[in-house]
Amino acid sequence: MNNLNETTTINPLSFDTLPISKEVRRAVTEMGFEEPTHIQAMSIPLLLEGKDIIGQSQTGTGKTAAFGIPIIERISKQLAHKTQALILCPTRELAIQSCEEIRKYAKYKHSIKVVPIYGGQHIDRQIGSLKSGAEIVIGTPGRVMDHLRRRTLKLDHLTMLVLDEADEMLNMGFREDIETILKDVPAQRQTVLFSATMSDEIMEIAHEYLTNPEIVKLKKTELTVPNIRQYYFEVPSGKKVETLARLLDFYNPNRSIIFCNTKKMVDELADELQFRGYLPDALHGDMKQQARTTVMNAFKAGKVDILIATDVAARGIDVDDVDVVFNYDLPQDVEYYIHRIGRTGRAGKSGAAYTFVSGRYQLRELAEIESIIKKKIEHKKIPTLSEINEIKSEKLVDTILEALAKNHYGKYARIVDKLIDAEYTTVDIACAALSLLNENENNADDAQLDELITQQERKARKQAFKQEHQKPKDGKSKEPKWKKFVMPEEAQAVKFVIDIGHNDKVTAKNIISAITYEAKVSPKVIGNIVLHATHSIVEIEGGAADKVQFGMKNAMIKGKKVSVKKKRSKKKEK
Repeated sequence: MNNLNETTTINPLSFDTLPISKEVRRAVTEMGFEEPTHIQAMSIPLLLEGKDIIGQSQTGTGKTAAFGIPIIERISKQLAHKTQALILCPTRELAIQSCEEIRKYAKYKHSIKVVPIYGGQHIDRQIGSLKSGAEIVIGTPGRVMDHLRRRTLKLDHLTMLVLDEADEMLNMGFREDIETILKDVPAQRQTVLFSATMSDEIMEIAHEYLTNPEIVKLKKTELTVPNIRQYYFEVPSGKKVETLARLLDFYNPNRSIIFCNTKKMVDELADELQFRGYLPDALHGDMKQQARTTVMNAFKAGKVDILIATDVAARGIDVDDVDVVFNYDLPQDVEYYIHRIGRTGRAGKSGAAYTFVSGRYQLRELAEIESIIKKKIEHKKIPTLSEINEIKSEKLVDTILEALAKNHYGKYARIVDKLIDAEYTTVDIACAALSLLNENENNADDAQLDELITQQERKARKQAFKQEHQKPKDGKSKEPKWKKFVMPEEAQAVKFVIDIGHNDKVTAKNIISAITYEAKVSPKVIGNIVLHATHSIVEIEGGAADKVQFGMKNAMIKGKKVSVKKKRSKKKEK
């Protein structure tokens, strides 16, 4: 490495301003991205020119495209089926994630094959994929070394090498493997190094293996947001819609903005929320200016209380009384995060920002955002179904009290009189009417999400207990060696069998409601619920098991008297 040149650039307004092919631009458009991130805008032109770069970015969600798009564009048809690009990643999860993303960008480049290779997957399957020819290979250092030794991966025609999250690979002890691979590839190649930090060790590798690299660096900016409370929720990607709906019900904001990374996701989420009975409006760059103005005016006037938007479209939002901002997708750039949460807590008012995080890598990216804004983003638990029902009950009581005060319900008096003549009490009639209001709730999704929350809480308690009883630094156990490790009673689940199931049209929500009401226990003690045709199996934390068994002696579920028995262990059944 001879010279170091630091690059800065103005972020272009769209991908149309970048020198990329119509096939890649079409793929980007279909994915719904409106503009490149800063790291993409700086890196892509340099890499397309064939330069080596050292990229430093605080969050990792935008950098795969930063090197992935140039790789796709520089693949030569004359070297078809030969490995022309190798991307080294620290973990199998990142290798898989990068592979999936690059395949999307290469969707209309039909001659390009992308193959991931990593430990934990049977090597024969990978050998078969490599034998059929792969222009782009993405792998972990250990597995790449394994294939090089077997000669199932050949790098004779390699023109581009990427070290992704180089600092993490060094922390994991891969330096020797990386240097062995670097010495084995053609000297005439383009090399790209991405790292969140620029340690001496990183710079040593760059100095030895990169040629006149450009440094692409995002300057850290500090943000002071004293009026904005910042929280995050750990949410699997498949449960984000249910979680969002639950949070909207629980917090009931007067005005909220939900941010997504793509136009496609904005439209899909708007449809999902409308299906669930909410009335959101969408805002993104594909909409005509007149339509965008109409949406913005409605939001400002309070006619629309939920706005779903992309980062680009949200730049023109100037509303002082936004209660909550939801980061439905983790933003692709720390500056986007700053702009997003700045939509709330304005004009001296307080506000809240809630961010959805899925998986270990997004937790790391969130930690990097924290380091830049110099503020802790607190973890928050998803509200349980019981807590949501309590909130809904309070709202319903308020609504009924308003109706009683207005006295506009006289036309229903005749119906009530008929039901009373049929020997139903007024309490029975009122309860039946209220049950009709809740009949169409999405019980299956709610129950699954509650099950997930319970599993997360149980896992956290077990981890806390293990940490409390782990060996101290001197290596001596706090407990006698002969004492068997036993989980505390409240952390052990007891399974119960309830003689009601699918055939009785029962749902998990019905069972949860009955247990919490009859046994007077918190829904947090209820674990997995498995519904069968004629019976259901319910997990109850050990500390509450006896209370549940006693409380459910004469319980009724869906109008049927049920029996509740502890599930026999397999040994006893034999």
